[in-house]
Amino acid sequence: MKELINWLADPIRSFPIFTVLFILMMKYYRVVGTKKFAWGFTIISIPVVLWFATDPNFWLIITWPDNIPISILIVAILFFTWFSLYRCAVNDQRLDDGLCPEEALPENREKVWCWPNLVYTELFAIIAGTIFLIVWAIIFKAPLEEPANPTWAPNPAKAPWYFLGLQEMLVYFDPWMAGVVLPGLVVVGLIAIPYIDTNPKGNGYFTYKERPIAIWGFMFGWLVLWIYLIIVGTFLRGPNWTFYGPFEYWDFHKVVSEYNVNLSEFLWVKWLNTSMPSNLIMREMLGIVLTGLYMFVLPPLIAASNFGKSIIEKTGQIRYYIYITLLLVMMSLPIKMVLRWLFSLKYIIALPEWELNL
Repeated sequence: MKELINWLADPIRSFPIFTVLFILMMKYYRVVGTKKFAWGFTIISIPVVLWFATDPNFWLIITWPDNIPISILIVAILFFTWFSLYRCAVNDQRLDDGLCPEEALPENREKVWCWPNLVYTELFAIIAGTIFLIVWAIIFKAPLEEPANPTWAPNPAKAPWYFLGLQEMLVYFDPWMAGVVLPGLVVVGLIAIPYIDTNPKGNGYFTYKERPIAIWGFMFGWLVLWIYLIIVGTFLRGPNWTFYGPFEYWDFHKVVSEYNVNLSEFLWVKWLNTSMPSNLIMREMLGIVLTGLYMFVLPPLIAASNFGKSIIEKTGQIRYYIYITLLLVMMSLPIKMVLRWLFSLKYIIALPEWELNL
C-alpha cells in the first residue's frame, strides 16, 4: 500500500488526480458543502493520517520544524474551503427556493459598535495568538542553522514555504518566467477579477452559481496551481530537488536519470534527422508559431464557441479578451508540466542568445 501511495504521489499522476478531484468538488459543491460530507471526511481522514504518521519517513517530514506550520495551514485551507462551499450551497438553495441569502436576514444584519465590541474581539485574538506562539516556541525548536558558509549549501536548498510554489515552477520554466512574469500576471489577474466579472450579484454574501467565472478562475489558480505546488515542494522534494514519495527515505545518493529536450531539437534532430539551423528564428520557428497560435488565434476561436459567447454576453468584448489572455497564461503552467512529464520537453522556444526561453 505504501509503495502504491508513493507511486501515485509522483506529480505525473498526483497532479491529474488533484485536478480531477478539484473539478468534482466544484461541480458537486452542494454535496461537498454539507455537514455530513465534512464529518464523513473527518472520520475517514483522521485514522488515515494516524496510519501515515506511523511511518518514520512520513513522520520525519511532517515534524520537520519548517514543515509544521505548513501542515497546520493545509488543515486550515481544507476547513475554510469546505466552509465557503457550505455557505455557497446554503445560499444557492435559498435562492432557488425564492428566498434571500442568509446574510440578508434581519438577525444577520445587526450592526454593532466598533468600540467596545470589535476592539475587545481583536484584543482577545491578539492575546490568544501570543499565547499560542509562546507555547509553540517552548515546544518546538527554532529551525535555525549555522551561519552562512559560502563553501557549503544545504541540500535540498529550499525557499520559505510561501515561495516553494515558485521554486517548483522553476522546474518547468525559465527563472524570469517562473520568478517574475507568471507571479506578476497572477497578482494582476487576482486584482482584475472583480473588474472583469462585474456581475453585482454575490456582493456581500456567499454564492457559487451567480459568480461561476470568478470563482472557478480563482479557485483553480489558488488550489491546483499554487497550494498543490507548495505541497509538492515542501513534502515531496528532497535532496537535489528530486521527487520522493511520502513514505520514501530521503537518500542523498538517489540518482534519477532525466534528459530535457527543446522543441526545436525535437523538430530538426529527431523528426527531420538534420542539424540545427544557424538562423535563430528559423531554428525556433515551430515554437514561435505554436505560441502565436496559442496566444492570438485561440482567443477568437474560443469567442466563437458557446463558452466564449456566454462570457462575452456577461463581460463584453474587451473584458473577455483580458480574461481569456490571463486564463491562457495561467493554463500554460499545467500544459508545460504535462509536456515535461510526457515528452521531457524543456522549452517550446529556446533563445538563450536573447535570454528568451518559454
